[in-house]
Amino acid sequence: MHEIEPYYNWLKYYDPATDEQSPFFGKEYNYDLYTNAIYNYYIDPAWDFMGSETLYIKILYTSYRQGFCVIEFIGEWNDAINNDIMHLKRNIVDHMTKRGINKFILIGENVLNFHGSDDCYYEEWFEDVEEGWIAAVNFRDFVLREWQRYNVDSYVNFGGNLQIDNWRTMKPTHFFELIHSLITRRLSASY
Repeated sequence: MHEIEPYYNWLKYYDPATDEQSPFFGKEYNYDLYTNAIYNYYIDPAWDFMGSETLYIKILYTSYRQGFCVIEFIGEWNDAINNDIMHLKRNIVDHMTKRGINKFILIGENVLNFHGSDDCYYEEWFEDVEEGWIAAVNFRDFVLREWQRYNVDSYVNFGGNLQIDNWRTMKPTHFFELIHSLITRRLSASY
């Protein structure tokens, strides 16, 4: 797991450590020292701790003008034991929504497992974004099936055309525009 890095090519466009509005503003990274671990497996020092021992994140891009952010994940998403959604909601999402972010793109290629509980925090998050949305991109099929089992699909858009393998070839604003158009079509089709 120590070889899995968060996507770093967008650092030229956005760095959460230099963004005064970011929850990770001022964080200094030591890329020579591996201290964070998930189940005794060290992870790359670029991943950020958000309160969970099993799920780490990286805010890849934020646009306050357009009201969106892209967050990449690594680890096990465990709502049953660690209440990971509570940590994400209270420590990251609440911080971002107070700054006008109402569209969240979650990258889940490195989420290796999901253990569900109730859907209260997902529902609260969904209500907080009002005119926005939450989109999950490239989560594994078995994670998506578990999300459906725990009713997460009532609050988070995922699957189908949101499995976008080439997202790394896009600039962050182009990636957002693609996701925004896909979500808009989905919402229009449901009415």
